[in-house]
Amino acid sequence: MSLQDQTKEKTIRRRIRAITSGSIGNLVEWYDWYAYAAFAFYFAPVFFPGKNPTAALLQTAGIFAVGFLMRPIGGWLFGSLADKKGRKWAMTLSVLMMSFGSLLIACTPSYDHIGLAAPVLLLLARLLQGLSVGGEYGTAATYLSEMAGKGNRGFYSSFQYVTLIGGQLLAVGVQLVLQNLWLRPEQMQAWGWRIPFFIGACLSLVAFYLRTNMEETTAFQQEKSDQKRGSLRELFKYPKSIATVVGLTLGGTIAFYTYTTYMQKFLVNTVHLTKSQSTILTFLALLIYAAIQPLFGLLSDKIGRRPLLIGFGVLGTLCTVPVLTIMSHTHQLSALFGWMMLTLCIVSGYTSINAVVKAELFPANIRALGVGFPYSITVAIFGGSAEYLALWFKEAGYESGYYWYATGCIFISLLVYVFMKDTRGSEWMETE
Repeated sequence: MSLQDQTKEKTIRRRIRAITSGSIGNLVEWYDWYAYAAFAFYFAPVFFPGKNPTAALLQTAGIFAVGFLMRPIGGWLFGSLADKKGRKWAMTLSVLMMSFGSLLIACTPSYDHIGLAAPVLLLLARLLQGLSVGGEYGTAATYLSEMAGKGNRGFYSSFQYVTLIGGQLLAVGVQLVLQNLWLRPEQMQAWGWRIPFFIGACLSLVAFYLRTNMEETTAFQQEKSDQKRGSLRELFKYPKSIATVVGLTLGGTIAFYTYTTYMQKFLVNTVHLTKSQSTILTFLALLIYAAIQPLFGLLSDKIGRRPLLIGFGVLGTLCTVPVLTIMSHTHQLSALFGWMMLTLCIVSGYTSINAVVKAELFPANIRALGVGFPYSITVAIFGGSAEYLALWFKEAGYESGYYWYATGCIFISLLVYVFMKDTRGSEWMETE
């Protein structure tokens, strides 16, 4: 083997090792975040006792939404730290904070034992987790895109959503094991729902170890001497890029949370499947969904990012209302699974590449802040409220109103995709 081939092989191994370490930490962070949504059916009555299950879910969804309000602060704080102190430093701190939030949820007594303090502690834990996950997205997207090679950024960066979905998948997998193999329904309701949060706290410590041994990116090392790095003043010099991040995220985040997080509750509350049936369908769909993300990322390296985004925008606009309407009247499991996979394939045009597209919009000195801050604001407003709004429309007796709301948000993003430039040949990334 020639010296050039040996050098290339070492570079590839180094890159894979770094991306693996970053991605595993990302998986753990999102597992902790999604465990709340996956087990809300069980702990909602523990913190919000009452006779109406939809009302209790509405209250837990409200705290889920409030957790999103911390994400812009996390996007600003950790994005700024990632640009000033390093991607590795910020990612290590965020996973440690997530671990504490999970442990707090696992240990909080019920409303019957400590009264109002129980939902207050639950809220505090979600605020901490919201701060952590708000910082995770921008720093992880920046790290993966910078560690990837010039011609395969779409492919490598797609692993951010592989592990993001994987975190949700792991949460649902833990739910399946607890529901079907270990615990009876009354045990799950009483104390079993605490187990996944203890698991999340332990996994976060493993991720913390991995991240302390990660490499820093070359792009950050080259910008260390820049005194303007990581500042909002510097970020606001790129208003078009900021607006593009907001616009392309709007419809994507609504679609993602509708087709994944809310879907499990939709199958129980609207389609009237059992919790177990809903969990199994969600698990299988998410497993395939995670597996296809690199295929879309690889395709974007060949044909560009914009065609995939436009494909998502067009199909999401046309299909959301009819598909959700059909699903609400379908009871055959195989048919429901097919419709679920259709929606997940559609949204893959966004999820597989949205991180790298945002990273390609900004120079390295404010990249983590540029990706994380406007994204987190958009997700806090629209992604965080998606489940709450869906349940609110249902409670009001006009469930289809939410379908049209989601369609309108996707259409707005479609307009952004149509008029934006393709970022595959980003001037910022090409010079690094």
